[in-house]
Amino acid sequence: MPCHQQGVLSWWASIGNSNWTKVVRTVYIGIDDTDNLETRGTGFRARQLMQLLEAEKLGKGLGITRHQLLFDKRVPYTSHNSSACLALKGDSGIDELADLCREFLLSIAAIGSDVGLCVADEVQALRSAKFGQKAKVDLVTQQQAREVAEQLSILLEGLTGDHQGIIGALSAVGLHVEGNDGRYIWGRGLRDFDNQIMTLRMIKEKTNIDKVALLDGSEIVCGEVQIHLGPWPRTVRLEKQAVLLVERLSGNDFKVLDKEIIKSIHP
Repeated sequence: MPCHQQGVLSWWASIGNSNWTKVVRTVYIGIDDTDNLETRGTGFRARQLMQLLEAEKLGKGLGITRHQLLFDKRVPYTSHNSSACLALKGDSGIDELADLCREFLLSIAAIGSDVGLCVADEVQALRSAKFGQKAKVDLVTQQQAREVAEQLSILLEGLTGDHQGIIGALSAVGLHVEGNDGRYIWGRGLRDFDNQIMTLRMIKEKTNIDKVALLDGSEIVCGEVQIHLGPWPRTVRLEKQAVLLVERLSGNDFKVLDKEIIKSIHP
């Protein structure tokens, strides 16, 4: 029997005789326009969704980022025209994740909302980044979003209303994966330490912060420096990392940059 035929038969035989090893990968879930002026915002819903995905053992949450799109009176939005991306690592399939996300979003969608859902792998999301960059500075349309999703085989759905939320949902996954946009609205552990003073070593042990840095990009590396976290410790996404921006107080004491400064740099 030729070698290649032997290989094919062995491969088919393995299907019945062994368990397939599932591939662990990171999947990106974009959501937008879940709310109205009387309900909790999309960021809150994104954190709820991450909690649900982990509870259902569909993956481990890596972070949730907020992305600011074009802020213009010609664009319909609830308050700020921002969308959210959830990064989740696991072996669940995109369809399985989408089913749970869809069910959750339909259950919480506010009256008058135009919910959009996007689920993509890393390659798909990165290739859609140009669309997200354009959506930050210019008007884009649902048709353009659908065309990009179709070209890249990305799961993109409008769930309620006129489906306008697909623009933000698609933009969020591309901007997150590109790695230099947005700020984290959820990162493991960090919100538990509001107003505390912790060493850098302790912060690294208890959260999933990748890096602590000054505004000029200089990284703080000494594990024993003291970080005053303040009432609003939030990381931003820089070079595909969750970075906590700080300023020096004196010597080995640092504090997280004020909320408004962070927002002005990473809206």
